[in-house]
Amino acid sequence: MTITPKSSIQSLVSYRPDVTPLPEGRQIRLSVNEGALGPSPKALEAIQSMGAELHRYPEQISRDLVAAIAERFSLDPNRILPSNGSDELIGLLSTAYLEDGDEAIITQYGFLVFPQSIRIAGGVPVVAMDDDLTVSIDAIINALSPKTKLIFVANPNNPTGTMVEKSEIERLIAAVPKDVIIVLDSAYSEYIPTEDSAYTDGAEYVERHDNVVMLRTFSKMFGLGSLRLGWGYFPLPIRDVLASIRGPFSVNAAAATVGAAAVRDRDFFDRSLAHNNLWLPRIQDSINQAGFQALPTRANFFLIRFADPEEAQTAHGFMAERGIQLRKMVPYGLPDCLRMSLGNEEEMEITAAAFKDLATSLSRKSS
Repeated sequence: MTITPKSSIQSLVSYRPDVTPLPEGRQIRLSVNEGALGPSPKALEAIQSMGAELHRYPEQISRDLVAAIAERFSLDPNRILPSNGSDELIGLLSTAYLEDGDEAIITQYGFLVFPQSIRIAGGVPVVAMDDDLTVSIDAIINALSPKTKLIFVANPNNPTGTMVEKSEIERLIAAVPKDVIIVLDSAYSEYIPTEDSAYTDGAEYVERHDNVVMLRTFSKMFGLGSLRLGWGYFPLPIRDVLASIRGPFSVNAAAATVGAAAVRDRDFFDRSLAHNNLWLPRIQDSINQAGFQALPTRANFFLIRFADPEEAQTAHGFMAERGIQLRKMVPYGLPDCLRMSLGNEEEMEITAAAFKDLATSLSRKSS
């Protein structure tokens, strides 16, 4: 007799980004949307101070980390729940609120962890088609059914970098039944200026509605990808449910300590944002001048569209030979695109030169 897992995961396609150890020689990793400048100096100081306490179990929910997040973003600490990356919260929401056969709406080019978590929980992902690589609120509303229990919207969206405006989020909230949870994944919200009134990270709606939640991460702007630290902002009943099923020590002491230090380092945050604002238009302009199409974005990454899938594959290999790692978009249904995140100044200059050389190489092959 063969032992098999439950039917909902037998055909599951796992989400496995390529984060294998880098080979010898200079490598520029622009494939996984990491922070361009690395971690905050204060975060490094914090982790170095932990050596004598490694034998201690951490708090189940770090009070200092929660306080630091609440202070930095002017939020109610009682609604904050830290997590082992925001991926953990995506999984917990699906586990807690999906019965077998329940539906959860995802978007056409949304984060691949969404459908994975839905299927693991026994739910059915329902795809709402995008409009020109941007989440369509109309498509989400049209996808609603009596079986809908969750809606996942990443904003800005990964991998497209596009943004849904605040007015559209409000329209979605107004149209969705109050027993359907709207999950606003705001992992890249720090890259949007706070004065941009067209954007919302969703926190304000968490405080006004019982069915809206917001997810955030420390892996992008704060440069702590290796520590797997995220957090969410929830209506109190949802927060309590997730806290009750979350692993008791899912956030380790190093992540909590370093996360609190990182979120308090406003100078590093400002420097990281300024770097993104400077280099994003520069590198996109350089790629466009080389003859490729760098698509608009509101995050720290963007899509590059090539003439066809074959050219995208050629570009990926050309860059890899030079130690520049870009992300293939075949799993997202965008085979003619590659995704690129920002690196530091030197890395961006090397990458810009490589795209010019790629254009020359392709031109010679076609002549």
